[in-house]
Amino acid sequence: MRTDTGPALARPESGPVTGLRGADRLLRFPGIRYGTAARFAPPVRPARHTGTVDATRPGPICPQLPSPLEPVFGPQRNEPPHSEDCLYLAVTTPGLTGNRPVMVWLPGGGFLTGGGTLPMYDGGRLAADGDVVVVSVNYRLGALGYLVHQGVSDGNLGLYDQILALEWVHDNIAAFGGDPANITVFGQSAGAASALMLLSVPRSRRLIRRVIAQSAPTRATLPTRDEAYAAGVHFAEAARGDLRTLPVRRILEAQARTAQGTAGMPSRPRTVPLRPVLTEPLGEPAAYRQTFRSAPMPDLLIGYTSNEGGAFARCAPSPLPGEAVAAISHRVFVEPAHETGRQVLDAGGAAFLYEFARPPAEGGLGAVHGAELPFLLGTEEAWAQSPLLDGTDWATVDARGRSLRQSWAHFARYGSPGTTEAAWPQWTGDGTSVRRITW
Repeated sequence: MRTDTGPALARPESGPVTGLRGADRLLRFPGIRYGTAARFAPPVRPARHTGTVDATRPGPICPQLPSPLEPVFGPQRNEPPHSEDCLYLAVTTPGLTGNRPVMVWLPGGGFLTGGGTLPMYDGGRLAADGDVVVVSVNYRLGALGYLVHQGVSDGNLGLYDQILALEWVHDNIAAFGGDPANITVFGQSAGAASALMLLSVPRSRRLIRRVIAQSAPTRATLPTRDEAYAAGVHFAEAARGDLRTLPVRRILEAQARTAQGTAGMPSRPRTVPLRPVLTEPLGEPAAYRQTFRSAPMPDLLIGYTSNEGGAFARCAPSPLPGEAVAAISHRVFVEPAHETGRQVLDAGGAAFLYEFARPPAEGGLGAVHGAELPFLLGTEEAWAQSPLLDGTDWATVDARGRSLRQSWAHFARYGSPGTTEAAWPQWTGDGTSVRRITW
């Protein structure tokens, strides 16, 4: 377990904050506020503070129900409190001076669970091995972040939270030793989907130099505006009260009933309610492709695990046949990654594709959805006894993950994940140039 060795003081433009210097010599500021928001209202930047603010405790995460993937990831340890006042981020840096690449982490969780200030997303190992500044972001989830309902919310609030966080990073990260002109947004699952969607918004696109998308799911699961309105009606009926004043518990209960009540309703059966809406300015597919053609192309690193569907099979209420698991992997994750890579190539950009293919231990999970995360982020305590580790001891996980962390940081610094130890060709549009990551 990390032992803190003393306080640290940073003086960003938003106002001075105190953090902690750890035994690993890294500086951590896990509780920095980047925004405020009333329920179902757009986020706003808080006023600059002149007094020093304590940022040594992790900021609260958005209220949420237990993750359906808990049997795969394991239970959360030392989870921050839940609060609607959750617009906080965590900064981990090797030092307060310098001009390091900045890596902004958007966590996954199906837009329903998760949070950047969870210990499983601690950026210490990545910051140390790559000499980068890591920023992990909390944003609103579920109905609180994505409800669409007449007179209440137009939706996509969670994405606008992310945009505000990016703006905070751009304006303040120099005080943490980061380069505001070299920001890489990276995320896994819903976080990866968010990173790609932020490219279709001019307000955020101008701040992003590079993107790493880990297991970004197909956009086919995102609702259209009409589908989101229909789900909003179900939500309001399930909530039975004033949505602006209902206790959070009632919001979460209505959220769960909405998912059940709309299961057979959409014209596209796989559509999931209470997620980002496919509409301008966040981009329908045609507009999304046009955005790629009309703006400078960020470098892209995108990929998937070799058995994405295995995680969902593990958590399914009844057994799934092998062909169904393979279809989930290919249709939901592999094909969308290749399509996004092709869009980048068509626009004249550089793309790098990977497959994380760690073989399973006997009886283990192997390279299922999220399998790369313990190798990239988080602490030993946070991942202790997680099924994702397949029983591998932490020293081995940490050592094997070092090359992955160095490749991610190299991409953030130079636009290529290849290092002197591991060459990595650009993707050419076929399977022969997909980098296979295994040990």
